[in-house]
Amino acid sequence: MEHVSCNLCGGSDLRPVYEQPDTLFDINDWFSIVGCARCGLGFVNPRPEPEEMTRYYPPEFFSAFENSGAHQNRYAAQAALLAPTTAKANGTLPLLLDIGCANGDFPRFMQARGWRVEGLEVSPNANAITDFPVHRMPLPELDFDAPRYDAITAWAVLEHVHDPRAYFNKAAKLLKPGGQFVFLVTNFNSLSSRALFNEDIPRHLYFFTQDTLRAYLADAGLEMRNIYFDKAIFEMTPVNVLYYLWAKLRRRKLLWRETPESRHLYIQRKELARGMGATLRYALTHPIAAMDRCAAMLYGRWQIRRKSYGIITVAAIKPVP
Repeated sequence: MEHVSCNLCGGSDLRPVYEQPDTLFDINDWFSIVGCARCGLGFVNPRPEPEEMTRYYPPEFFSAFENSGAHQNRYAAQAALLAPTTAKANGTLPLLLDIGCANGDFPRFMQARGWRVEGLEVSPNANAITDFPVHRMPLPELDFDAPRYDAITAWAVLEHVHDPRAYFNKAAKLLKPGGQFVFLVTNFNSLSSRALFNEDIPRHLYFFTQDTLRAYLADAGLEMRNIYFDKAIFEMTPVNVLYYLWAKLRRRKLLWRETPESRHLYIQRKELARGMGATLRYALTHPIAAMDRCAAMLYGRWQIRRKSYGIITVAAIKPVP
């Protein structure tokens, strides 16, 4: 484990925000989340060092990507955020780099729509990819800097990396003038991220706000063109909102130990097969948690209307000189 200062401003005045365990794989493994008092960036501190991270991404983490047919609507929504890029006069097709390409399905989706594609994936537990080039190293370690790509995408990736600043700066170098950098992260200004324990700790290492993203982009020489707060690509349903309100009424801070057992942990503990039967058993044995889930869905819609949803999607551009 390593202690770090703020990646954005270098500040060391760090305020504790909350603590929670790894609810996906090991609830006995606890982590602390802090916020920078100077710029507002949130992050895990102390955190696992880069060489420790493989154990937090076992093969079953990537199983969610295996049914690529189930994600076609999401891929279409992602593709729609890329401004139309026409073939060059010499007939070459636009080139896309997808950071954190996992098993390679989104690049294949774009390849079928007339793009040349490359991927980048650092986890050795992701599937092998042989039908297009994949860089098996962190983005900042690529040994070229010349403008090369018409678009770079990072779907729920930048919150996972150890040095976001280096990723923003490298993306800016690799984009051609007029090229697009489109990415999705979680929103640290949302109740979901800051108080409801909805982040995937410790795989999520950093937590961004609209202001910190603008600062990262400006520092890298990129311009934010559009920003969206919605669930068109990924959802962050604000579960635990009823428990948060109850704690607030008692003028207390909600602790993770005071939240209900999640459906995932219940199914894991009871060794149940996933499906409607397991969901029904969970609802019957956790009635308040089931009510909370309904409240969370309504509150999530309100978050979207107020632009305070737990997901931020950004379309940025490299200015043309």
